[in-house]
Amino acid sequence: MYKIMFSAGETSGDMHGANLARAVKKLAPDTQLFGFGGPQMEKAGVVLCKNMLDYSVMGFWEVLVNLRKMFKLRDFLVEEMKRQKPDLLVLIDYPDFNWRLAGEAKKLGIPVFSYIPPSAWAWRKGRAKKVAQMADKIVAIFPFETKVYEEAGADISFVGNPLLDNVKPSMTKEQAYAFFGVNPGDDNILLLPGSRKQEIAKMLEPMLSAGKILKKQRQRAKFFLPVAPGIDAGQIEQKIKEAGLDVQLCREKTYDLMNCCDFAIATSGTVTLEAALMGLPSVVLYKMSSFTYRIAKLFVKVKFFSLPNILADEKILPELLQDEVNGEKIAAEATRLLKDTDSAKEVKRKLAGIKPKLGLPGVAERTAELILQTAEKFYHKN
Repeated sequence: MYKIMFSAGETSGDMHGANLARAVKKLAPDTQLFGFGGPQMEKAGVVLCKNMLDYSVMGFWEVLVNLRKMFKLRDFLVEEMKRQKPDLLVLIDYPDFNWRLAGEAKKLGIPVFSYIPPSAWAWRKGRAKKVAQMADKIVAIFPFETKVYEEAGADISFVGNPLLDNVKPSMTKEQAYAFFGVNPGDDNILLLPGSRKQEIAKMLEPMLSAGKILKKQRQRAKFFLPVAPGIDAGQIEQKIKEAGLDVQLCREKTYDLMNCCDFAIATSGTVTLEAALMGLPSVVLYKMSSFTYRIAKLFVKVKFFSLPNILADEKILPELLQDEVNGEKIAAEATRLLKDTDSAKEVKRKLAGIKPKLGLPGVAERTAELILQTAEKFYHKN
């Protein structure tokens, strides 16, 4: 019987960790799972030492402000590793924190499995060597990630993207219309400000500003906003009230909601790829602190920042960055994606070409097999 420690610090990582936990338990029911994660992982059988909802931060400046808190978390998890002696540490994304934890695990002789490794293909390529030295096995979720790690000598596999198993409707479009009270004759617009509190604080206001402009232009515009798990809906409701825009909040079946909306205004991240897989065009926004942005400009060398555009190697979706993230510019880009435009039809056609680039379904099961194989390999060594 293996004891495996997980570490995931974001909502998407919590979802992936939950899928891996269920797959591991299915293959090896006696496996003990514990670690750092969120409510989805806990529901899937991971005994949480700490809940990630209390620690989710992003950006250089934001991490610096929270350094003391993050160091305390790391020290706590290191003590848990010493106490519980896991056979394997599984890191799920969250690189700035998780790779510090990995360094401590290696000192303790605990093998490291990396699921969703740091984006060395985009910036800080030198860290691929460090990751290769620390990770005993790496599983990538995008095909373009493997080259830089292979060149660094890493044992890396691309097994497909986990969204292929998750992103699908649970009801017909007609049922979704009824469930959410959507009129297909309206202009149904989805607002996706993000799953972190700080993302919502930065991104929701310009989205609502754009919504007000669109509402003046299109009287039949209706707005929907799914509330991510762990987010206080009161914070969102207050901002909506201040903006004076009618927005319907939804707390479940987000993919079905995507399936019956016409387009989205979305903060850059996993959700833009989820929307793309549902055939939903998006205006993609990204805004960080000025300090973080200045640092990123020095090191990040990519043509696009949204995952659908990166996968397509083409600017399918409009992208707005930093000061461009304002109501006027968002609304201007959004008008191109209204359902009755030729550009919206072309965007949907091109989005359909992204899914084949992500591999085949069954990703969690294939990854769980590799997790157990890695645990087995080092279990006998120890």
